[in-house]
Amino acid sequence: MNQLPIIDIAPLYTDDQSAWQSVASQIDHACREWGFFYIKGHPISPSRIEAVLDSAKQFFTLPTTEKLQIDITQTRHHRGYGAIATEQLDPGRPSDLKETFDMGLHLPDDHPDVLAEKPLRGPNRHPSIPGWEPLLEQHYLDMQALAQTLLRAMTLALNIEPDFFDTRFNQPVSVLRMIHYPPRHTASSEEQQGAGAHTDYGCITLLYQDAAGGLQVRNVKGQWIDAPPIDGTFVVNLGDMMARWSNDRYLSTPHRVISPLGVDRYSMPFFAEPHPDTVIECLPGCQDAQHPAKYPITTCAEFLLSRFADTYAYRREPEGV
Repeated sequence: MNQLPIIDIAPLYTDDQSAWQSVASQIDHACREWGFFYIKGHPISPSRIEAVLDSAKQFFTLPTTEKLQIDITQTRHHRGYGAIATEQLDPGRPSDLKETFDMGLHLPDDHPDVLAEKPLRGPNRHPSIPGWEPLLEQHYLDMQALAQTLLRAMTLALNIEPDFFDTRFNQPVSVLRMIHYPPRHTASSEEQQGAGAHTDYGCITLLYQDAAGGLQVRNVKGQWIDAPPIDGTFVVNLGDMMARWSNDRYLSTPHRVISPLGVDRYSMPFFAEPHPDTVIECLPGCQDAQHPAKYPITTCAEFLLSRFADTYAYRREPEGV
């Protein structure tokens, strides 16, 4: 239990149904035992990753005043720049030693959801960096397509209709995030981590991490193990929404980031979340008389907003309101 599985998903880009079933079985086993695994054989090219990583480094080296022009706390739909210590993933530790950029599915100001002021719906807020917007908007779409390919494989193991997730990921609230972790010596105290121990909120996460390392995953024995970067792979993990859908058959596993010594760390997670009105309730095949549904029915938006309020101070209601 000290090494996350590595799954080659190249067969998911063929019509070989037996190969699909083999990959689905590997994913199913990893989701039950770990809630974490690596994927290789995906279609995101090394040149694309390099271009997006270079853009992230360029953005985070901008003066703080420029980054704050798209301050995430000044928007109702959670897009833009998050300064260091904006997040507190582990309530028992200081706020996280990282800065972030978040984007989602771009919806123009005249979109019905935006006009209705629905939460988490709106236009992206990009920095004024040449070439940034088309690159990031395309990368978002390609990462969404990759996530939905993995979800189609999961439908085989969960014994649900093949298009179950596809129909629920129409106009999703998925988030592409860039993260910069400064070196550990810049921490405010020994207790401040890059990202405190937490579980992800949503469906599945696909993570690119650079060579600095620092990601740790808690196994079923409660031990923290390293999840080092492996060239050409993404780390995939499940979030709380998938745990609720599967009645905890699939694990939403705690993980954290220990800031590296002497170097900056960059990562780019993609959080795949469905349409905000999607009902999240226990799947039929994940409950029976001995295993009744554990969680109340909710929606994607309701659940995500409740978790954001726990993590981001600016999302909380003022006391007395």
